[in-house]
Amino acid sequence: MKKTLIKYPYLTKEVEIYERDNGHKVVLAHKEGAMVNVSSWVKTGSINENDENNGISHFLEHLMFKGTHTYKVGEFDRMLESKGAIVNAATWKDYTFYYVTLPKGIDNKNFKLAVNLHADMMMDPVFPAEELGATFDINDTTVTDKRERHVVIEEIRMRKDQPWTKVYNQCNYNMYSAHPYKRDVIGTPEIISQVTREDVDRYYRTFYTPQNVTTIVVGDFDHEEVLNTICEKFNFPNRLETPVTERKIDKPVNQTRYVETAANTGTSYLMFGWLGPKANELKESICLDLISLIFGDGSSSRLQQNLIEKLPEKIFNIIGSEHYQFKDGNNFFIQANFSPESKERAIELVKVELANLLNNRISEEELSKAKKCTKSRFAYSAETVSEIGETIGSYMTVCDDLKLIENYLKDLEDITVEDLENVIRKYLSLDNAVISVLVPEEK
Repeated sequence: MKKTLIKYPYLTKEVEIYERDNGHKVVLAHKEGAMVNVSSWVKTGSINENDENNGISHFLEHLMFKGTHTYKVGEFDRMLESKGAIVNAATWKDYTFYYVTLPKGIDNKNFKLAVNLHADMMMDPVFPAEELGATFDINDTTVTDKRERHVVIEEIRMRKDQPWTKVYNQCNYNMYSAHPYKRDVIGTPEIISQVTREDVDRYYRTFYTPQNVTTIVVGDFDHEEVLNTICEKFNFPNRLETPVTERKIDKPVNQTRYVETAANTGTSYLMFGWLGPKANELKESICLDLISLIFGDGSSSRLQQNLIEKLPEKIFNIIGSEHYQFKDGNNFFIQANFSPESKERAIELVKVELANLLNNRISEEELSKAKKCTKSRFAYSAETVSEIGETIGSYMTVCDDLKLIENYLKDLEDITVEDLENVIRKYLSLDNAVISVLVPEEK
């Protein structure tokens, strides 16, 4: 078993990474206190889906909590929540992860229980047919089954009705030509209504393999004891071979792409979207984080000041920017909610502010303030076991390299205004933007 030590900023001891012979990675991080966090990150999400099974990763996430051969449905949650635990999971484009955060208890009893239950859930889910619910015709309105399949379908329908989801999905879909990132992680009712138990089980055994799973434990505990327990419990029975997929990384659009849709809404929404560097291209990723802070994150950002606080006319209700990191290439977004009658004016104002990132140069003061904010957020992420576990999981799964975190603060400090301008020119050209606008339906 290969061992690697990582100097994690703000932690008092090095983080230990163990790579087992089967490829399963175990990460142990020391954090003083009474709380512990146990999580497993699986390198699968919509990145491994296609038009036939889109949404299966998220559906599987729900079904993982439906019992094992040892514990019936509901027992996992009841046993841990009675100890004060927070139990949850999430699915995104590059990963699905499951976690438990709880007080470790007297003599670590609660902690040991959490490790054992978490391992049992990850290794031996049974996906009972009575919990899935039968497949059905999505157009059959007489079906009243309330099993998990229908819970997920209702979640999809509720989310699809949200204006921000509509404008994002149109923007995201048009940013890509072929990459799986173009699909919505949650899937469609048509697909989820037809996914069988056999489909779910095959997907689980194909992608929940040792080389795809990283198990992370954060807290104050006996590392050797926990490592031995995890190696014993995570035995990965009956796994299939994970396919090696060569995914072609999409190039940005070469001229501005405009997409407009209508919905039953009282205001209008817009989103500008760009493709960016891979998450493990750390310097450029940090640059985009800083640009987002300066440009559209918070009350002192340029977008907030220039288009809401100082603009004479009332056009925008909300405006900001965000930077999402992904394994095969990040996304940068500008997003706004504005008055429907001001559509052309709103779009033009955003374009002007975008151009002013270069025409009205980012100042040293703006850069210094963004760096301080970023350092503060990074330090905060090392304050709790759950935040540390999530940061480690993201680096291990999305960046494929926790060692990047060792130089994060130095890389951040070394960034200059010129670095930001180079990244703006490289990634945030208007020619490479997708503009998605959602307007009210005509009465």
